[in-house]
Amino acid sequence: MTPADVPEASDWPPTAALAAIRARAAMLACIRGYFADAGVLEVETPIASRCAGSDPALDSLHTRWHGPGYARGLPLYLQTSPEFPMKRLLAAGSGPIYQICKVFRDGERGRIHHPEFSLLEWYRPGWGYRDLMDEVAVLVRLVLGRPDLPCERLTYRGLFRERLGLDPWATDLPRLADCAAAAGIGGAASLALDQDGWLDLLLTHCLEPGLGAGRLTFLCDYPPSQAALARLRRDQVPVAERFEVYLEGVELANGFQELTDAAAQSARLHADLETRRRQGRERPPLDRSFLAALAAGLPESAGVALGLDRLLMAALGVREIDAVLAFPVERA
Repeated sequence: MTPADVPEASDWPPTAALAAIRARAAMLACIRGYFADAGVLEVETPIASRCAGSDPALDSLHTRWHGPGYARGLPLYLQTSPEFPMKRLLAAGSGPIYQICKVFRDGERGRIHHPEFSLLEWYRPGWGYRDLMDEVAVLVRLVLGRPDLPCERLTYRGLFRERLGLDPWATDLPRLADCAAAAGIGGAASLALDQDGWLDLLLTHCLEPGLGAGRLTFLCDYPPSQAALARLRRDQVPVAERFEVYLEGVELANGFQELTDAAAQSARLHADLETRRRQGRERPPLDRSFLAALAAGLPESAGVALGLDRLLMAALGVREIDAVLAFPVERA
């Protein structure tokens, strides 16, 4: 290479300090040590798959594999979560499992968002989601080195009723829109959202910033329409047995009492694909291997996904995700 061939670039150094890179290694060792002691098996599943999640809130990155018999290339989707293949392992009798992996979500970039990020996901057969909340608290306290970090549990409905004076199960669209406008959410008056769209807007703009102030806040029991892959509980007011975890206004984790009914799960996935069709967005192939695993018998389980980059941000007290990434997308 001649001097003229050497690229002139000022973006070669990492954005994370070496101390943050070492802290990431220590965090991963801590997590692996915890699960080894707890008898939870570490597993790996494919990052690239023939299928992708159907969640209308997420978009996948994808590529093509030009292998034998695929002259035009087989589309492969980079995982937004390892959930489907991990549940196939559960159905095959794996017992409790965890995975530390990279996941990918197109279009996500910001102070706490990045299109490629590190995720810890684990499943506990035979556990309830409340038991799993207890374990999340234990692990987060361990990683942060804060054994006395307080915890609280709030219900989704109770949070909206107490802080916004709204019942998210019963409030109509005009009142939700009025609440958003009264809260000063920019552009709210021009939005045309459905029930869940307005609830999510109010949650992210009005409620999330106050969650997890000096403590871990577990927000649980979501509206059935936001169940995703969680089981429904048929109380007087039905709820999805789902929880999210917040610290200092930042969401760290999302967990479920897992839905084990293959027919119900198939109906939800098809409904997601129909939503994507109405929105004019890509509809990835349905993961029939996942549905077959549910039909074969997924054990009653609780599962959770925890964002490791955000957890490391909390451990180091930094506000920008780039401060814990060696090379973010603009330098990759």
